[in-house]
Amino acid sequence: MSLGLSKSSKEDNTVNVLHNILATGTSVKGDIVTEVDFRLDGKIEGNLTCHGKVVIGAKGHILGNIISTNAEIMGQIDGSLKISGKLVLKSTAVIRGDIQTQTLEIEPNANFNGTCTMVGGDAQLKVQPRVQSK
Repeated sequence: MSLGLSKSSKEDNTVNVLHNILATGTSVKGDIVTEVDFRLDGKIEGNLTCHGKVVIGAKGHILGNIISTNAEIMGQIDGSLKISGKLVLKSTAVIRGDIQTQTLEIEPNANFNGTCTMVGGDAQLKVQPRVQSK
């Protein structure tokens, strides 16, 4: 696992962002708990708890559950997801398990097999009015 420090500048303020990366070709057996953002491009056999944002890259695979504030999934998950904020399933995502989230965004071709429960805040289905063509 590698630990990265990146800097971004907003006007005259410098912000340090600490994040964790599990690179392609790396695998971990066991649970991971982190207070900062986490990116997975390798494999985890265990649960992941993150108090920031989780990003599962296209080659990332987790055999276990994820609990996080926000998540963006491009890889494969065999387990449940409990996301308190926003969950994004990209077109390459493969999810085999249940989802619990406040906001869910699914791109075309994403594969999701499980149940989804919308929770918290305004976790209601919002239907956009259909535009009639004349």
